[in-house]
Amino acid sequence: MGGGGWYYVPKVWSPAGGWWATPTAWKRNTGIAYVISGFICAYVCKISASKERRPIAPYKHMPSQMWCKHAKIDDPSLP
Repeated sequence: MGGGGWYYVPKVWSPAGGWWATPTAWKRNTGIAYVISGFICAYVCKISASKERRPIAPYKHMPSQMWCKHAKIDDPSLP
């Protein structure tokens, strides 16, 4: 009876921290992971925009034409 303070916890190691994991610096680690992910995404977008080419002009305006390096060369109707 009673609330008891004992839980059965098997001795299992896991890379996530085990049972009831609360790492001390989880907020800092999460922030660092978001910042690194943001830099990687920005770098991939920069490379993608520099290599984007359209041999046939699109029917309608596309948002990526605003930052594409070769948009004015590939589509002469752009302002």
